[in-house]
Amino acid sequence: MNFLLVASFPDSLITFRGHLIDKLLKKGMNVHVAVPGLNPDTAVYEYLSAKGVEIHDIPLSRTGVNPFKDFLLFICLCRLILTTRPDVIFCYTIKPIIYGSLAAWLMRVPRRYALITGLGYAFTGELQGVRKFLSVIIRQLYWFSLYGVDKVFFQNKDDEKLFKDLKIMSSKKQSVVINGSGVDVEAFAQTPLPKPIQFLLIARLLGDKGVREYAAAAAIIKEKRPDIVFKLAGWIDSNPNAISQNELDEWTNSGVIDYLGRLDDVQPAIAACSVYVLPSYREGIPRTVLEAMAMGRAIITTDAPGCRETVIDGKNGFLIPVRSVKSLVIAMQKFIDDESLVAKMGSVSRQIAENKYDVHKINAVMLKEMNI
Repeated sequence: MNFLLVASFPDSLITFRGHLIDKLLKKGMNVHVAVPGLNPDTAVYEYLSAKGVEIHDIPLSRTGVNPFKDFLLFICLCRLILTTRPDVIFCYTIKPIIYGSLAAWLMRVPRRYALITGLGYAFTGELQGVRKFLSVIIRQLYWFSLYGVDKVFFQNKDDEKLFKDLKIMSSKKQSVVINGSGVDVEAFAQTPLPKPIQFLLIARLLGDKGVREYAAAAAIIKEKRPDIVFKLAGWIDSNPNAISQNELDEWTNSGVIDYLGRLDDVQPAIAACSVYVLPSYREGIPRTVLEAMAMGRAIITTDAPGCRETVIDGKNGFLIPVRSVKSLVIAMQKFIDDESLVAKMGSVSRQIAENKYDVHKINAVMLKEMNI
Protein backbone atom coordinates (compact mmCIF):
# COMPACT_ATOMS: atom_id res chain seq x y z
CA MET A 1 0.00 0.00 0.00
CA ASN A 2 1.08 3.56 -0.71
CA PHE A 3 0.73 6.11 2.09
CA LEU A 4 1.04 9.84 1.30
CA LEU A 5 1.63 12.30 4.14
CA VAL A 6 1.23 16.00 3.33
CA ALA A 7 2.81 18.55 5.69
CA SER A 8 3.77 22.21 5.71
CA PHE A 9 7.01 22.15 7.71
CA PRO A 10 9.93 19.74 7.04
CA ASP A 11 11.15 19.40 10.63
CA SER A 12 7.69 18.31 11.78
CA LEU A 13 8.08 15.08 9.80
CA ILE A 14 10.62 13.92 12.37
CA THR A 15 9.60 15.88 15.44
CA PHE A 16 5.86 15.18 15.27
CA ARG A 17 5.43 12.27 12.81
CA GLY A 18 8.74 10.41 13.00
CA HIS A 19 7.43 7.53 15.09
CA LEU A 20 4.28 7.27 12.95
CA ILE A 21 6.39 7.03 9.79
CA ASP A 22 8.52 4.31 11.41
CA LYS A 23 5.40 2.34 12.29
CA LEU A 24 4.04 2.62 8.75
CA LEU A 25 7.34 1.38 7.30
CA LYS A 26 7.39 -1.58 9.70
CA LYS A 27 3.92 -2.49 8.46
CA GLY A 28 5.34 -2.74 4.95
CA MET A 29 3.80 0.43 3.52
CA ASN A 30 5.45 2.58 0.87
CA VAL A 31 5.61 5.98 2.56
CA HIS A 32 5.63 9.21 0.55
CA VAL A 33 5.90 12.66 2.12
CA ALA A 34 5.00 15.93 0.40
CA VAL A 35 6.48 19.00 2.05
CA PRO A 36 7.99 22.34 0.95
CA GLY A 37 11.68 23.18 1.16
CA LEU A 38 13.07 19.73 1.91
CA ASN A 39 16.34 19.85 -0.03
CA PRO A 40 18.66 16.84 -0.51
CA ASP A 41 21.42 18.56 1.49
CA THR A 42 19.29 18.84 4.66
CA ALA A 43 19.52 16.51 7.65
CA VAL A 44 15.78 15.78 7.52
CA TYR A 45 16.02 14.72 3.87
CA GLU A 46 18.97 12.43 4.57
CA TYR A 47 17.26 10.93 7.63
CA LEU A 48 14.00 10.13 5.81
CA SER A 49 15.56 8.93 2.57
CA ALA A 50 17.84 6.57 4.50
CA LYS A 51 14.69 4.93 5.86
CA GLY A 52 13.29 4.48 2.37
CA VAL A 53 10.76 7.32 2.48
CA GLU A 54 9.95 8.89 -0.89
CA ILE A 55 10.26 12.69 -0.62
CA HIS A 56 8.38 15.17 -2.82
CA ASP A 57 8.88 18.93 -2.80
CA ILE A 58 5.71 21.02 -3.07
CA PRO A 59 5.31 24.81 -3.60
CA LEU A 60 3.60 25.51 -0.28
CA SER A 61 3.93 28.77 1.65
CA ARG A 62 2.79 28.31 5.25
CA THR A 63 1.61 31.89 5.67
CA GLY A 64 -0.05 34.36 3.37
CA VAL A 65 -3.05 34.04 1.09
CA ASN A 66 -2.09 34.24 -2.57
CA PRO A 67 -4.82 32.63 -4.72
CA PHE A 68 -2.46 32.05 -7.64
CA LYS A 69 0.20 30.33 -5.51
CA ASP A 70 -2.40 28.27 -3.68
CA PHE A 71 -3.92 27.18 -7.00
CA LEU A 72 -0.45 26.06 -8.17
CA LEU A 73 -0.11 24.08 -4.93
CA PHE A 74 -3.45 22.39 -5.57
CA ILE A 75 -2.46 21.45 -9.15
CA CYS A 76 0.91 20.17 -7.90
CA LEU A 77 -0.81 17.93 -5.33
CA CYS A 78 -3.20 16.58 -7.96
CA ARG A 79 -0.26 15.65 -10.20
CA LEU A 80 1.60 14.10 -7.28
CA ILE A 81 -1.38 11.92 -6.43
CA LEU A 82 -1.57 10.81 -10.07
CA THR A 83 2.07 9.71 -10.05
CA THR A 84 2.25 8.17 -6.56
CA ARG A 85 -1.27 6.66 -6.56
CA PRO A 86 -1.68 6.59 -2.77
CA ASP A 87 -4.13 4.23 -1.13
CA VAL A 88 -4.17 6.46 1.96
CA ILE A 89 -3.55 10.20 2.32
CA PHE A 90 -2.98 11.91 5.66
CA CYS A 91 -2.80 15.71 5.88
CA TYR A 92 -2.12 18.01 8.82
CA THR A 93 -1.95 21.79 9.38
CA ILE A 94 -4.15 24.25 7.48
CA LYS A 95 -2.92 24.36 3.88
CA PRO A 96 -2.06 20.65 3.56
CA ILE A 97 -5.54 19.80 4.88
CA ILE A 98 -7.35 22.25 2.64
CA TYR A 99 -5.53 21.62 -0.64
CA GLY A 100 -4.31 18.08 0.02
CA SER A 101 -7.75 16.82 1.03
CA LEU A 102 -9.47 18.56 -1.90
CA ALA A 103 -6.93 17.09 -4.33
CA ALA A 104 -7.33 13.64 -2.78
CA TRP A 105 -11.13 13.79 -3.09
CA LEU A 106 -10.97 15.00 -6.70
CA MET A 107 -8.39 12.36 -7.65
CA ARG A 108 -10.39 9.63 -5.87
CA VAL A 109 -7.80 8.54 -3.30
CA PRO A 110 -9.53 5.57 -1.58
CA ARG A 111 -8.90 6.64 2.05
CA ARG A 112 -8.54 10.25 3.19
CA TYR A 113 -7.70 11.54 6.69
CA ALA A 114 -7.02 14.93 8.24
CA LEU A 115 -5.46 15.91 11.57
CA ILE A 116 -6.36 19.29 13.11
CA THR A 117 -3.27 20.16 15.18
CA GLY A 118 -4.44 23.64 16.20
CA LEU A 119 -6.61 26.44 14.89
CA GLY A 120 -4.13 29.30 14.51
CA TYR A 121 -4.67 33.04 14.33
CA ALA A 122 -7.84 32.71 12.23
CA PHE A 123 -9.67 31.34 15.27
CA THR A 124 -8.03 33.20 18.17
CA GLY A 125 -8.04 36.74 19.45
CA GLU A 126 -10.21 39.57 18.16
CA LEU A 127 -11.28 38.99 14.58
CA GLN A 128 -11.34 42.38 12.91
CA GLY A 129 -10.49 43.78 9.50
CA VAL A 130 -8.23 41.58 7.37
CA ARG A 131 -8.00 38.98 10.14
CA LYS A 132 -11.79 38.58 10.19
CA PHE A 133 -11.90 38.29 6.39
CA LEU A 134 -9.18 35.61 6.42
CA SER A 135 -11.02 33.73 9.15
CA VAL A 136 -14.17 33.56 7.02
CA ILE A 137 -12.20 32.36 3.98
CA ILE A 138 -10.30 29.72 5.99
CA ARG A 139 -13.49 28.36 7.56
CA GLN A 140 -15.14 28.01 4.15
CA LEU A 141 -12.10 26.26 2.73
CA TYR A 142 -12.02 23.93 5.72
CA TRP A 143 -15.68 23.06 5.07
CA PHE A 144 -15.04 22.18 1.43
CA SER A 145 -11.93 20.11 2.21
CA LEU A 146 -13.32 18.18 5.18
CA TYR A 147 -16.45 17.29 3.22
CA GLY A 148 -14.39 14.78 1.25
CA VAL A 149 -12.42 13.37 4.19
CA ASP A 150 -13.28 9.97 5.66
CA LYS A 151 -12.27 10.83 9.21
CA VAL A 152 -10.99 13.88 11.06
CA PHE A 153 -8.59 13.65 14.00
CA PHE A 154 -8.61 16.39 16.64
CA GLN A 155 -6.16 16.93 19.49
CA ASN A 156 -8.73 18.21 21.96
CA LYS A 157 -12.50 18.13 22.43
CA ASP A 158 -12.86 21.91 22.28
CA ASP A 159 -11.60 22.07 18.69
CA GLU A 160 -13.89 19.20 17.67
CA LYS A 161 -16.89 20.94 19.26
CA LEU A 162 -16.03 24.28 17.68
CA PHE A 163 -15.85 22.78 14.18
CA LYS A 164 -19.28 21.22 14.67
CA ASP A 165 -20.81 24.31 16.30
CA LEU A 166 -19.58 26.54 13.45
CA LYS A 167 -20.78 23.91 10.97
CA ILE A 168 -17.29 23.70 9.49
CA MET A 169 -17.76 19.96 9.77
CA SER A 170 -20.99 17.99 9.65
CA SER A 171 -22.13 16.45 12.93
CA LYS A 172 -22.33 13.17 11.02
CA LYS A 173 -18.67 13.31 9.95
CA GLN A 174 -16.55 10.70 11.71
CA SER A 175 -14.09 12.33 14.08
CA VAL A 176 -11.71 11.12 16.77
CA VAL A 177 -10.03 13.04 19.59
CA ILE A 178 -6.47 11.90 20.32
CA ASN A 179 -4.04 13.05 23.02
CA GLY A 180 -1.96 15.35 20.84
CA SER A 181 1.07 14.26 18.85
CA GLY A 182 2.49 12.56 21.93
CA VAL A 183 6.02 12.45 23.26
CA ASP A 184 8.69 9.75 23.35
CA VAL A 185 8.90 9.31 27.12
CA GLU A 186 12.07 7.26 26.78
CA ALA A 187 13.92 9.86 24.72
CA PHE A 188 12.67 12.70 26.94
CA ALA A 189 13.76 11.21 30.24
CA GLN A 190 13.31 12.85 33.62
CA THR A 191 16.32 14.96 34.58
CA PRO A 192 17.53 16.58 37.84
CA LEU A 193 16.15 20.02 38.66
CA PRO A 194 18.49 23.04 38.53
CA LYS A 195 18.98 25.65 41.22
CA PRO A 196 18.24 28.51 41.51
CA ILE A 197 14.76 28.53 39.97
CA GLN A 198 14.48 29.22 36.24
CA PHE A 199 11.43 29.63 33.99
CA LEU A 200 11.33 28.71 30.29
CA LEU A 201 9.04 29.30 27.32
CA ILE A 202 9.67 27.67 23.92
CA ALA A 203 7.43 28.80 21.07
CA ARG A 204 7.22 30.58 17.77
CA LEU A 205 7.38 34.22 18.75
CA LEU A 206 3.73 35.06 18.27
CA GLY A 207 1.35 37.13 20.34
CA ASP A 208 -1.10 34.22 20.44
CA LYS A 209 1.51 32.10 22.20
CA GLY A 210 1.43 34.47 25.17
CA VAL A 211 4.99 35.66 24.64
CA ARG A 212 4.14 39.26 25.52
CA GLU A 213 2.43 38.17 28.76
CA TYR A 214 5.48 36.07 29.64
CA ALA A 215 7.83 39.03 29.13
CA ALA A 216 5.55 41.37 31.09
CA ALA A 217 5.33 38.92 34.02
CA ALA A 218 9.10 38.48 33.97
CA ALA A 219 9.61 42.24 34.16
CA ILE A 220 7.32 42.51 37.20
CA ILE A 221 9.02 39.69 39.11
CA LYS A 222 12.52 40.90 38.27
CA GLU A 223 11.83 44.23 39.94
CA LYS A 224 11.90 42.43 43.31
CA ARG A 225 13.85 39.30 42.38
CA PRO A 226 16.49 40.15 39.75
CA ASP A 227 18.11 36.75 40.40
CA ILE A 228 15.19 34.83 38.88
CA VAL A 229 15.92 33.75 35.29
CA PHE A 230 13.35 33.85 32.49
CA LYS A 231 14.45 32.09 29.31
CA LEU A 232 12.77 32.29 25.91
CA ALA A 233 13.47 30.09 22.88
CA GLY A 234 11.94 30.34 19.42
CA TRP A 235 11.97 32.39 16.27
CA ILE A 236 10.13 35.32 14.72
CA ASP A 237 7.59 33.85 12.34
CA SER A 238 6.21 35.37 9.12
CA ASN A 239 2.79 35.53 10.71
CA PRO A 240 0.41 38.52 11.08
CA ASN A 241 0.57 38.06 14.85
CA ALA A 242 4.37 37.81 15.13
CA ILE A 243 6.42 39.53 17.83
CA SER A 244 8.56 42.31 16.32
CA GLN A 245 12.34 42.32 16.41
CA ASN A 246 12.20 45.63 18.30
CA GLU A 247 10.10 44.05 21.06
CA LEU A 248 12.49 41.13 21.38
CA ASP A 249 15.51 43.44 21.46
CA GLU A 250 13.91 45.55 24.19
CA TRP A 251 13.29 42.49 26.39
CA THR A 252 16.80 41.14 25.96
CA ASN A 253 18.64 44.46 26.23
CA SER A 254 16.82 45.28 29.47
CA GLY A 255 17.83 41.94 30.96
CA VAL A 256 14.24 40.80 31.45
CA ILE A 257 14.54 37.89 29.03
CA ASP A 258 17.43 35.50 28.38
CA TYR A 259 16.85 34.75 24.68
CA LEU A 260 18.13 31.36 23.49
CA GLY A 261 17.24 31.72 19.81
CA ARG A 262 15.88 28.90 17.72
CA LEU A 263 16.80 25.48 19.10
CA ASP A 264 17.36 22.33 17.07
CA ASP A 265 17.34 20.31 20.29
CA VAL A 266 15.08 21.53 23.13
CA GLN A 267 16.17 18.96 25.71
CA PRO A 268 19.15 20.90 27.15
CA ALA A 269 16.98 23.98 27.59
CA ILE A 270 14.22 22.02 29.34
CA ALA A 271 16.78 20.24 31.54
CA ALA A 272 18.14 23.64 32.60
CA CYS A 273 14.71 24.99 33.63
CA SER A 274 12.70 24.49 36.80
CA VAL A 275 9.22 25.37 35.51
CA TYR A 276 7.92 25.37 31.95
CA VAL A 277 5.52 28.17 30.95
CA LEU A 278 3.18 28.44 27.97
CA PRO A 279 0.59 31.25 28.25
CA SER A 280 -0.91 30.40 24.84
CA TYR A 281 -4.38 31.53 23.76
CA ARG A 282 -5.22 28.19 22.13
CA GLU A 283 -3.43 25.01 21.03
CA GLY A 284 -4.06 21.53 19.68
CA ILE A 285 -2.02 19.88 22.40
CA PRO A 286 1.26 21.80 22.86
CA ARG A 287 4.19 19.51 22.10
CA THR A 288 6.72 21.50 24.13
CA VAL A 289 4.54 21.15 27.23
CA LEU A 290 4.48 17.37 26.75
CA GLU A 291 8.25 17.29 26.38
CA ALA A 292 8.69 19.33 29.55
CA MET A 293 6.25 17.07 31.40
CA ALA A 294 8.13 13.97 30.28
CA MET A 295 11.33 15.50 31.65
CA GLY A 296 9.66 16.05 35.02
CA ARG A 297 8.89 19.75 34.90
CA ALA A 298 6.02 21.59 36.57
CA ILE A 299 3.84 23.53 34.12
CA ILE A 300 2.15 26.91 34.03
CA THR A 301 -0.26 27.23 31.13
CA THR A 302 -3.63 28.73 30.29
CA ASP A 303 -7.11 27.43 30.91
CA ALA A 304 -7.59 27.37 27.15
CA PRO A 305 -8.40 24.64 24.61
CA GLY A 306 -5.48 22.24 24.19
CA CYS A 307 -3.51 23.76 27.06
CA ARG A 308 -5.89 22.84 29.87
CA GLU A 309 -5.69 19.17 28.92
CA THR A 310 -2.06 18.98 30.06
CA VAL A 311 -2.42 20.32 33.59
CA ILE A 312 -4.37 19.15 36.63
CA ASP A 313 -4.52 22.48 38.42
CA GLY A 314 -2.60 22.34 41.67
CA LYS A 315 -1.20 18.87 40.92
CA ASN A 316 1.39 19.15 38.14
CA GLY A 317 1.18 22.90 37.71
CA PHE A 318 -1.21 25.83 37.54
CA LEU A 319 -3.85 26.92 35.03
CA ILE A 320 -4.26 30.65 34.51
CA PRO A 321 -6.71 32.78 32.49
CA VAL A 322 -5.72 33.72 28.95
CA ARG A 323 -4.02 37.15 28.60
CA SER A 324 -3.74 37.62 32.38
CA VAL A 325 -0.29 38.90 33.30
CA LYS A 326 -1.40 39.26 36.92
CA SER A 327 -2.40 35.58 37.18
CA LEU A 328 0.84 34.52 35.52
CA VAL A 329 2.86 36.51 38.06
CA ILE A 330 0.91 34.93 40.94
CA ALA A 331 1.50 31.40 39.58
CA MET A 332 5.22 32.04 39.09
CA GLN A 333 5.50 33.54 42.57
CA LYS A 334 4.06 30.35 44.10
CA PHE A 335 7.07 28.40 42.84
CA ILE A 336 9.47 31.12 43.95
CA ASP A 337 7.98 31.19 47.46
CA ASP A 338 7.82 27.40 47.81
CA GLU A 339 10.48 25.66 45.71
CA SER A 340 9.35 22.24 46.96
CA LEU A 341 6.43 22.57 44.52
CA VAL A 342 8.88 22.36 41.61
CA ALA A 343 9.93 18.78 42.36
CA LYS A 344 6.54 17.65 43.65
CA MET A 345 4.58 18.88 40.63
CA GLY A 346 7.31 17.87 38.20
CA SER A 347 7.04 14.27 39.36
CA VAL A 348 3.28 14.29 38.68
CA SER A 349 3.93 15.73 35.21
CA ARG A 350 6.17 12.78 34.41
CA GLN A 351 3.47 10.31 35.51
CA ILE A 352 0.85 12.02 33.33
CA ALA A 353 3.19 12.01 30.33
CA GLU A 354 3.81 8.28 30.71
CA ASN A 355 0.16 7.35 31.20
CA LYS A 356 -1.59 9.70 28.77
CA TYR A 357 0.83 11.15 26.24
CA ASP A 358 3.16 8.30 25.24
CA VAL A 359 3.58 8.73 21.47
CA HIS A 360 3.41 4.98 20.84
CA LYS A 361 0.00 4.73 22.50
CA ILE A 362 -1.32 7.67 20.48
CA ASN A 363 -0.01 6.31 17.17
CA ALA A 364 -1.60 2.94 17.93
CA VAL A 365 -4.98 4.67 18.25
CA MET A 366 -4.51 6.57 14.99
CA LEU A 367 -3.45 3.50 13.02
CA LYS A 368 -6.39 1.55 14.36
CA GLU A 369 -8.79 4.35 13.36
CA MET A 370 -7.26 4.37 9.85
CA ASN A 371 -7.59 0.56 9.64
CA ILE A 372 -3.84 0.12 9.19
